[in-house]
Amino acid sequence: MNSIEFPLLDQTAKISVISTTLNDLSNWSRLSSLWPLLYGTSCCFIEFASLIGSRFDFDRYGLVPRASPRQADLILTAGTVTMKMAPSLVRLYEQMPEPKYVIAVGACTITGGMFSTDSYSTVRGVDKLIPVDVYLPGCPPKPEVIIDAITKLRKKLSREIYQDRIRSQPGNR
Repeated sequence: MNSIEFPLLDQTAKISVISTTLNDLSNWSRLSSLWPLLYGTSCCFIEFASLIGSRFDFDRYGLVPRASPRQADLILTAGTVTMKMAPSLVRLYEQMPEPKYVIAVGACTITGGMFSTDSYSTVRGVDKLIPVDVYLPGCPPKPEVIIDAITKLRKKLSREIYQDRIRSQPGNR
């Protein structure tokens, strides 16, 4: 860096100290970098796929899509889930390490959608298979709404992290 262009930055950078605990650093990184496993079957996933493009820039939120469930901590289920796909979805969820979170995207994922009345093979809600943290209704939900659901999940995570911190303090057991 050129000290002529940034004189204040050079002066303060030399005397800066950041003090934190390893637990706080771990919690901050957990909150700031969710790695989603993408599980999409229909039109909801097409809307979700637009998040990865440059218009919505999914990466700016610290979300790096993963292809392996062993490296992911968030699963986004989007689209109709059939009875034939149910064991695969449950297996993927079980392979994810703890802590793990689920966002159900779209009406077909949450309730079976328009296919639930006439079809014997449609799962009428993914929450019958795996626990869901955030429900995101719509047919299909827009990318902005998916970003809002991720923000809600982060708020839930921050409360969870705060409660863990309160429980771990001496005298609060």
